[in-house]
Amino acid sequence: MSAFGSVFAPQMSLARYEQGAWSPAKIVSADSISLHPGAHVLHYSSTCFEGLKAFKHQDGSVNIFRMAQNVERLIQSSELLALPAIHADQVQQMIVDIVKKYADEVPLPPGSMYIRPTHIGTEACIGKAAAPSTTSLLYILLSPVGDYFAGGSKPLRLLLADETRCAAHMGVVKSGGNYASALQPILKAQQAVQADQVLFCPAGDVQETGAANFILIDGNELITKSLDSSFLHGITRDSILTLARDRGMTVSERALSVEELLERSQNPGAEAALSGTAAVLTSVGTLIHEGKEYTVGNGQAGPITNALRQALNDIQWGKAPDIHGWLTKVC
Repeated sequence: MSAFGSVFAPQMSLARYEQGAWSPAKIVSADSISLHPGAHVLHYSSTCFEGLKAFKHQDGSVNIFRMAQNVERLIQSSELLALPAIHADQVQQMIVDIVKKYADEVPLPPGSMYIRPTHIGTEACIGKAAAPSTTSLLYILLSPVGDYFAGGSKPLRLLLADETRCAAHMGVVKSGGNYASALQPILKAQQAVQADQVLFCPAGDVQETGAANFILIDGNELITKSLDSSFLHGITRDSILTLARDRGMTVSERALSVEELLERSQNPGAEAALSGTAAVLTSVGTLIHEGKEYTVGNGQAGPITNALRQALNDIQWGKAPDIHGWLTKVC
């Protein structure tokens, strides 16, 4: 089986910003793009992206999950990176058009069509370290993906690290540089303590891992860090919190210290999970801190984590009512 996100649709939707205006979007080959070696993105990391999915329902219809929220976040990331302003209507239409073109290629559940809108600065000028790109490129890639848990789901091991994932004021931006800055800590944690991921906890404040938001469940309470600029505002995170409230759970968006996390993770029935587009919710079984391992609850995937993931999957797959208006029907 191909690695997640490594297979692409043969075409993509693309638009350019030049001379102060956006070109009409075109459907073009997805095998390459042309950039000057001095392009702003290659030297000053003027790049941001999104990740969302389209799902095929049993009636044959294709539905995109929370497209408006992903586009809104792409607009925010573009603004914070001083990239040319993008327009929600154009981006959404580009997404719909390319997904509709490949509607027949959208896998049935538990598969989906992963959608990757990307915005990059293209101006050829290496003298702009302190100035934004005046031109840019926006494109929408598609990648059909299968069941994330096809090989089985094993609770993750997380190393708690007293460091930041990225610059604190840039954590809210979905930019490639933020992911790159987390790679070395993750690789070191994998080698040193066989951790799957690093949970970044600067000054003892539990934030996020290299690529996902963190959630602690203790009894009927779900706890996760309140939104600020230091970490990514996950749309899956928001969806899970909404579904937890629908179940009557107490959702606490607040500061969570390492000390409280380790203490509460030892409670009977405690659960921890990572939320993200690819896996929705992945259970965490072990926390590693200062050379000591802490088993979360019984160390296995918990019933609440499983129930919340299934509840979200059921909406995405059209098996449960979409009472929150999260789905956009494409065809």
